[in-house]
Amino acid sequence: MEKKNNSIRYTIFVYFTVTALAASLLITFSLYQRLTGQVTEKVMAENQSLINQVARSVESYLRTVMKLSDSLYYGAVKNADISSESINNEITLLYDNNKDNVDNIVLFTQTGSMVEAVPAARLKNGLKVTEEHWFINALDKTENQHFSYPHVQYIFDSNENQYRWVISLSRAVELTEGTSTTQGVLLVDLSYSSLEHLFDGVTTGKDGYVYLISSDGQILYHPNMQLIDSGRLKESNLAAATYKDGNHREELEGKERIITVKSIGYTGWKVIGVTPKNVVSLNSIKTRLFIVFLITLILSVLAVINSYISSRITNPIKELEKSVGMLEEGNLDTPVLIGGSYEIQHLGNSIKNMAKQIRVLMDDIVSEHEAKRKQEFDTLQSQINPHFLYNTLDIIVWMIENEQKNEAVKAVTALARFFRISLSKGKSIITVRDELEHVRNYLMIQHMRFKNKFSYEIHVEEECLELTSLKLMLQPLVENAIYHGMEFMDGEGEIYLEVFCRGEELYFIVKDNGLGMTEEQVESLFTGQSHSTSKKGSGIGVKNVNERIKLYFGEAYGLIISSEPDEGTTITIHLPAVSYGSVSEKEKRV
Repeated sequence: MEKKNNSIRYTIFVYFTVTALAASLLITFSLYQRLTGQVTEKVMAENQSLINQVARSVESYLRTVMKLSDSLYYGAVKNADISSESINNEITLLYDNNKDNVDNIVLFTQTGSMVEAVPAARLKNGLKVTEEHWFINALDKTENQHFSYPHVQYIFDSNENQYRWVISLSRAVELTEGTSTTQGVLLVDLSYSSLEHLFDGVTTGKDGYVYLISSDGQILYHPNMQLIDSGRLKESNLAAATYKDGNHREELEGKERIITVKSIGYTGWKVIGVTPKNVVSLNSIKTRLFIVFLITLILSVLAVINSYISSRITNPIKELEKSVGMLEEGNLDTPVLIGGSYEIQHLGNSIKNMAKQIRVLMDDIVSEHEAKRKQEFDTLQSQINPHFLYNTLDIIVWMIENEQKNEAVKAVTALARFFRISLSKGKSIITVRDELEHVRNYLMIQHMRFKNKFSYEIHVEEECLELTSLKLMLQPLVENAIYHGMEFMDGEGEIYLEVFCRGEELYFIVKDNGLGMTEEQVESLFTGQSHSTSKKGSGIGVKNVNERIKLYFGEAYGLIISSEPDEGTTITIHLPAVSYGSVSEKEKRV
């Protein structure tokens, strides 16, 4: 399928419009998030106020019940002698005044015998009151008043009260019998419906609700209590028991929601408000229409502005494009039309000057290409050093004769890898990894040849391994370090090789502790007139390596030599940090 070529005006218009659309969406999204945050904060504040109000109602209800308990104890029970007088009238009076909230008021002795019961009731046969939790809790902590969980009243043998839900309040009391006092238990059954009435009609917005739990997370009231008991609905009441007062975010069955908590004094009960997360988001039709209108308005204004700007920019470019088209056909004498803004005029002048230089550059490229190919050929040939090969093979034979098979295998393998990378299928550009592998094999062979003569160390940064390197660049420098730097020195030689990147630049460091050189000797290396007394080496030389680097990468790159007599030599290779993939493809096209 043929690719469609869009005009620069169309491209600029589209890019500007897309940019404007992205900016509009970003602004709208930010505005939406801010409004949503404000709505969320407002809803959470309203929920907190509502839950606080419900908690105050429950606290007031509990205080009323506890006052009734105190009135029963201090007004009727404490000052009465139950062995000679009845306190039924006093208890009945208090019951009548509070019967909307109270189902039963019962007084028991410490042994579980019923002293008084209002309204009159009879205990079930076989029921041991002393084994009930409310009875045990009352005598265990005599200073407290204890509230039970909601339950069906079951201790009385009466059809009327059999299925009535209550919350029992129990407390220890002091009973007077003649001249002695004993402990007893006062039981007040609170009507569960009076507690439910406090939550009637209380919600936290659409699909929100309020429920009540004990300090250990047991549900005391819930608008969907039957669904929870049947297992058809789940609630996070146990987790809510661990929450502190305030607003919390949680997720239940994949749905986010806001939990508002308020603790109730004395009992430790907690009022929990639940609000679905989607209730506090801006999902109304009016909000969506406003967002669509805002985006449409911004796009319309920016489209007009973009159309005007793109035409002012592209018209001079179109004229310049016509001139470039004629240059592309090979007519280098075509006049270049120059107009428009300063940048476009500068571009036109640059194209005009470029046309004048193209022919000169074409001739230079041809000659430079020939020189580069010749340099590659000379380098490849010079690497096959018969003297080096002969000595290496001689060492291998010696190792085999002395049954040093493992060392012989290492030497043969290193030699094979050395020549494999030397050839590299005729390529001049390889990776830093391969160039280091080549020089490492060379050093391994030389180290076998010159036992205890020198040691070497190679350090390379991992990110440099896949960058571009010139083939057979390090081996001549290392070879010079071995033959010219260490041949006549006393003691063990040291060769240090390091590769690292600094921004967009790649550096190789070849350092030895050999005899070093004077400034005149360093200068002679770049001219090819070396004053070294050694006749060994590949013959490539520093000059050859430096010229090849400049040929491939430009005059800004090459070798830097730092040396002092008897102090050793340091050679720095400076290359651009370029990915091997891009340069390899370019070399294939050339």
